[in-house]
Parts: sequence; structure tokens; C-alpha cells
Amino acid sequence: LSSLSLSLSLLSLSLSPSLFSLSLSLADGADGADEPAVRVSDSNRMFTLASLRAVWHGHKLDFFKTARVGAAAPNSEVVPLAEHKRARILDYARGRRPLILNFGSCS
Repeated sequence: LSSLSLSLSLLSLSLSPSLFSLSLSLADGADGADEPAVRVSDSNRMFTLASLRAVWHGHKLDFFKTARVGAAAPNSEVVPLAEHKRARILDYARGRRPLILNFGSCS
């Protein structure tokens, strides 16, 4: 806040708390911030059943992941295009050399 808007805010606080909140909201919008001001109507979406379901679904997906940081890599099943028979990723590892997987694009 600039010193002028800060002094106006302090003056409006001494006059009325509602004017203080109005002057703060006007001062916040005047600096050209990219984010819109939080409105009262936005708060009704925070703790809905749909938002809680989305959070629960995310936690459930994290729990059932097979890859974990610091743990052994999963040995997933793959199908090489040339052979059309199933194999495991670690079947292609040789000795102590690192196995590098390149997930490229077809475009």
C-alpha cells in the first residue's frame, strides 16, 4: 500500500470498521495485481461435498501408487513392438549400468 492509501485506511478505521474494509479493498485493486480479490461468493465453494471428494480422491491415488521416493523402482510389464510378447522393464537392464527410459513423442 502507498503511504496515502495507508493513511486513508487508518483514518477510515478510526471512523468506521466497514469503511476500513472498503478502503482496503479499493487500495488492493488499485495496484494492478493479477489476482482478483477474494469475494464472499468464493467462500461457498471451499468446503462443499465435491471439494472434499476431490481431496479424498487425490489422497486415495497417492496411497495406491506403486512408485515411491527412495524405494525400489517398480518392475512394470511392457510389450515390445517387435516381439509382441510381454516382458518386464528390468529385463532390459545390463549389469550395473543405469537403465534409461525415453518416453518420446510420436509427433
